[in-house]
Amino acid sequence: MYYGKERKPSKLKSLMIEDLHLSFGGVLALKSLSLEVSDRIILGIIGPNGAGKTSVLNCISGFYRPQRGRIFFDGKNITSLPSHKIAQMGIARTFQNIGLYTGMSVQDNIMAGRHILMKRGILSGGIYFGKARAEEIKHRRTVEEIIDFLEITSIRKQTTGFLPYGLRKRVELGRALALDPNILLLDELMAGMNSDEKEDMSRFIMDIYELKGIPIILVEHDIGVVMDICDRLCVLDFGVKIAEGTPEEIKEDPKVIAAYLGVKGGA
Repeated sequence: MYYGKERKPSKLKSLMIEDLHLSFGGVLALKSLSLEVSDRIILGIIGPNGAGKTSVLNCISGFYRPQRGRIFFDGKNITSLPSHKIAQMGIARTFQNIGLYTGMSVQDNIMAGRHILMKRGILSGGIYFGKARAEEIKHRRTVEEIIDFLEITSIRKQTTGFLPYGLRKRVELGRALALDPNILLLDELMAGMNSDEKEDMSRFIMDIYELKGIPIILVEHDIGVVMDICDRLCVLDFGVKIAEGTPEEIKEDPKVIAAYLGVKGGA
């Protein structure tokens, strides 16, 4: 099984966000956001629509450039690094809108996540002999382990664009796992799923966390899911962090109740 006993947990690499500001014209997406992930935890980022949740992940992964503030990973300032350099450091993510290669097979989509880890040059890769061939075999073996772990062996050769939505989400997760991440960013991975699909995806997330031992940052709208699987929660409202704590603490926080969960006993 992928991330089984033979795969020891990676040395923990901390993530730190300091005083992050992000705006688009006159629209403020994030304001004075500070956040630290220094433990092996599942951290949920929640908040109303437009609160800035996805913007946090986009800043971490290099898709957005904040106007102010810094992001550190493993002690290195990654705020201005291009996204491919950040991915090379082991920061992997899924996307709110599925970004798969719809004309390619499930197997090839997940294999695409391994390309950034390949060390053979263009010439040796073109010849496909010796070390290049051995490396290809090694990466394909890892892809097959991921496919087995996500229970999608029966569709491994199918064209991704023809798959049901829930299965495409699994492939998206598989491609992120193919990067062999040090930290995993999941952007509304369960959006649009039915209850059975959410249950399966929650199980996969917990298995990844327990077997790989890496931090997971989860953006999710389903309060039941985040309360069940997250160790800590960060709550955003209009780009501002209004609360952070355990799920039990967040449920009782009056600012969260007012901004996101609804007023107690209210309309």
